[in-house]
Amino acid sequence: MTAVPVRRHTAAAPASNRARLDAGVRLAVGSLLWLSLLLVAYWWAAGGGFQAFTGWETGLTSAGRITGLLSADLLLVQVLMMARLPLVEHAFGQDELIRRHRIIGFTSFNLMLAHLVLITWGYAAGRLTAIPGTFWDLTTTYPGMLLALAGTVCLVLVVVTSVKAARRRIRYESWHLLHLYGYLGAGLALPHQLWTGQEFLASPGATVFWWTLWAATAGAVLIWRVALPVWRNLRHGLRVTSVVPEGDGVYSVYLTGRDLHRLPVEAGQFLTWRFLGRTQWSRGNPYSLSAAPDGRSLRITVKNLGDNSARTPALRPGTRVLFEGPYGRLSARARSRRKVALIGAGVGITPLRALAEGLDYAPGEAVVLHRFTERPLFEREFRVLARERGLGLMWLPGHRRAPDSWIGTNADGADDLTALTVWVPDIAERDVYVCGPEAWTAAVRRTVEAAGVPAERLHIENFKW
Repeated sequence: MTAVPVRRHTAAAPASNRARLDAGVRLAVGSLLWLSLLLVAYWWAAGGGFQAFTGWETGLTSAGRITGLLSADLLLVQVLMMARLPLVEHAFGQDELIRRHRIIGFTSFNLMLAHLVLITWGYAAGRLTAIPGTFWDLTTTYPGMLLALAGTVCLVLVVVTSVKAARRRIRYESWHLLHLYGYLGAGLALPHQLWTGQEFLASPGATVFWWTLWAATAGAVLIWRVALPVWRNLRHGLRVTSVVPEGDGVYSVYLTGRDLHRLPVEAGQFLTWRFLGRTQWSRGNPYSLSAAPDGRSLRITVKNLGDNSARTPALRPGTRVLFEGPYGRLSARARSRRKVALIGAGVGITPLRALAEGLDYAPGEAVVLHRFTERPLFEREFRVLARERGLGLMWLPGHRRAPDSWIGTNADGADDLTALTVWVPDIAERDVYVCGPEAWTAAVRRTVEAAGVPAERLHIENFKW
């Protein structure tokens, strides 16, 4: 077992200032989304969208146009949401962005399908039997339609693999690679929209809007998903220094590099990692820091859950590491109270281990509840933090008592809510950080909210693979 590194604990920016900034960003993002949809609908209506419903054929075509326009707008919005814009990512956090990304993505996809059916039906003079021939004619003769069809196939691939039933059967590495086809699908749709979409060029305002939205989306992806990671990797040159087994198929990877004090990472955040020199190195994996960054080194902790993570023990000192990030809101940024409770299950305790070290707190202000089956991760390190900093510890061993329960077998028959309020009587006065499998964190959420913790003080990160 490794010793706890000595870290310097510094106060972050005032929580109230960052909270106000994040709240303002969330309000601005929501407002801009609805404003863009209203503008699109306005230009469609101004171009005779409603009047076209006086006829069956023209009504179908008009409905196809508005569904296509709304779909295009939402498609670009969802790409922007996952472009890793720092202000947006800090304000929402990855779990919330992913949740909204899924909602907007499926809505955009459904509208796109409606657009394809309605516009083809309209051009087929409202005759169902003429749809196949009309679709073939539109695809082969209209500018940009073949590219749009290829883009649609890419988006179908992304959506099908994003359905929960399919996603559970796909390795994370494969799903992540397939999901990148969403960018290709969006890009392939652009020529069709600009060449044949009359509402895109209906007025100078509409033209400026669509070109600005496309340029902003492409620019955000190129800057934050490509240029910034390249720059940070060239600047810091991360390499593996050692790999230490933690037990139960769990390994800690220690890394070092240049000028790590300039890397804007906080305890509790995660990064996407690629270890060069091994098979499938191009497929990134998100791993959280399991120790607070000290400006000289980083530590992540990995459980054998997939192809790439299973290769962790084979990493050798000196292995070059590529990374993207940091990401996530499970950090001091979300904190609004002096008192905190850190609740984690299994390897989900890793970001909470970093928080327990990196947060500023007095004895009794921080408590860890760690559920595990065999033995707790970082047991010795947690005990050192308890002795030196007054961290409260609560071990929750054993398997879950029931599918809707999140605690182990040490609750002496009490229900989850009763047990939690006995273990942490002032839980309603704390910020609560939770990390673990999605079903488990959902059970924690129900209990914590029932104990009086408001949603804005509940900070959750799910392990999905």
